[in-house]
Amino acid sequence: MQIKKTHIQNFTVFEDMQIEFSKGINVLIGTNGTGKTHLLKSLYAVCERVNRKESNDISRPYFSVNPMELVRDNKDLTKTTQVKVDFAKESSSSYQIIKHEGGKLAADGARYTNIDFALKPVFIPAKEMLSHSKGFLALNNKYDIPFDKTYVDILTNAELPEAREISSLDENLLTTISKVIDGKVLHENGAFYVLKTDGDKIEFPVEAEGLRKFGLLWKLIRNGLIETNTILFWDEPEANINPELMPILVDILLELQRKGVQIFLATHSYNLAKYFEVKQTEQDAVLYHYLYKTKNGVKSESNQYFGELGNNPIIEADAKLLDDVIEEQFNE
Repeated sequence: MQIKKTHIQNFTVFEDMQIEFSKGINVLIGTNGTGKTHLLKSLYAVCERVNRKESNDISRPYFSVNPMELVRDNKDLTKTTQVKVDFAKESSSSYQIIKHEGGKLAADGARYTNIDFALKPVFIPAKEMLSHSKGFLALNNKYDIPFDKTYVDILTNAELPEAREISSLDENLLTTISKVIDGKVLHENGAFYVLKTDGDKIEFPVEAEGLRKFGLLWKLIRNGLIETNTILFWDEPEANINPELMPILVDILLELQRKGVQIFLATHSYNLAKYFEVKQTEQDAVLYHYLYKTKNGVKSESNQYFGELGNNPIIEADAKLLDDVIEEQFNE
């Protein structure tokens, strides 16, 4: 089951915003403070709670704040504050913050419509977590520490046992990633390692962070968590990845999309976004969403072509750099 669209009202930086999504890859672009991570977390949290049909409290576990801190306009109690996610067949789920007089929280709420299915969401946070795995989950389980739940979830997923069966597509992807990291990922005694092809076993914190990101992707695929109908959320996948590895990452994500994985990426990288535009085929489903600030909260513009997004700060910054280089050459 895939996400078709979302409607966010009076929530953090969003006053009233609707976005329709691609069934394949969705690239979220915008300057700092335009809510890219908030959007990813909100979508993931709503999807994650669909499987439990429980009270959809996402404020404390995912944002580590009192729910009222997420209300954009907490003076007007008549305004609806919610994140609504629509799926296929007129099914939907929403997270709501219900307010009462005095501007204090009345309750977090959840609403489910025609939900008779389970979802398979996976969230990869911007912060690399496998190098911090030793004792992290035990500490979280023993003490009431307000860790970001995306950190807890990604470690829980990475520590799951490997799937017994591997499809031919997964085998090809794992081979591609293994060449990047020069080995495979092991989980032993609560810690992660990269077992190199020459037999050396490297502790995860010692490995380069960009390679750790590929290692995490290898582990999630090997564990059977990224498969057909998975919804993958990845915050800043390009961070600390060497430029020459960027096209390989894009090839992997395009291949996962062809397998039936719906992907949401938040990025600041011109190169990452442009590589999707260059490498995608007519059969691939890639949609770019530019988030931008207005007086009435953050709005969005969507386009199938990265270069046709209006007022795109990433494109403008890249063009300015090129102009500066040309001007410098002429001055010389």
